[in-house]
Amino acid sequence: MRGIAFSALALAAGSLAADCNGHAELCDRVYSDVTFVGAHNSPFVGIGPSDNQFTTPTDQLNQGVRFLQAQTQDKDGAVEMCHTSCILEDAGTLESYLGEIKTWVDGNPNEVVTLLITNPDAIDITKFGDAFTSTGLETYVFTPDTQLALNEWPTLGDMISSGNRVVVFMDYNMDISKVPYILDEFIYYFETPFSPTEDNFVQCNIDRPAGASADGRMFLANHNLNIEILPDVLIPAPLEASDTNSIASITAQTDICKQNYGRYPNVVLLDFVSQGDTIAVQNQLNGL
Repeated sequence: MRGIAFSALALAAGSLAADCNGHAELCDRVYSDVTFVGAHNSPFVGIGPSDNQFTTPTDQLNQGVRFLQAQTQDKDGAVEMCHTSCILEDAGTLESYLGEIKTWVDGNPNEVVTLLITNPDAIDITKFGDAFTSTGLETYVFTPDTQLALNEWPTLGDMISSGNRVVVFMDYNMDISKVPYILDEFIYYFETPFSPTEDNFVQCNIDRPAGASADGRMFLANHNLNIEILPDVLIPAPLEASDTNSIASITAQTDICKQNYGRYPNVVLLDFVSQGDTIAVQNQLNGL
């Protein structure tokens, strides 16, 4: 397992990548100063009420999305990619999901990819580590030597040159003493309200962790519109996706974030990333 110590060659020569995530301008930018559009519930693909994407994780990556979020559940003691419950939506094993990402990362050496994995069932973190090891994705993971301040993250170019270019976060129930590269999301991020509906869509308030300060944290803006079909029963809004993912809609929220915190979100999390202006707005928010 490799940490953030970079080779003497990389330190001497600087970034070895001509482009980083598709743009030379990003090579010298620290990870915490980049905005990524993210695929919310990236493995749940289809047209059903529990699906959040129309395209596969590989297609999402090919499109230019570099932040993939996914939910896991315990299924008979195994880690399964399930949405709320495995009866409702089961997209297969964690190994299958990570293996697909590993194949893509193998073929795209100048890309930094981030995974945000949820663990609501408090599955033993070593089972996640085993999946990263068995798929080989562990060879790419970024492991900080200590908790990083906002300005202490490496540049994308340094991450690519070192080979440590897959960053992994988990919302709850991680343990860095056992799997040091699965990082605590809420040490490093705050989030705006989850599962927003039309009534509370255009805002940038801090929701999680409760009582958190924006100072010193990256942040994730949830920009995935939901429809309440019954009290407290929400489903995605695929018919609205082109409008929801438009530059006008996304920047209406991110401009509020900039006004509130003096910077744009590090992540704008979207449903149905294949619709709308997903990559155009990512470029715009990064000044490209």
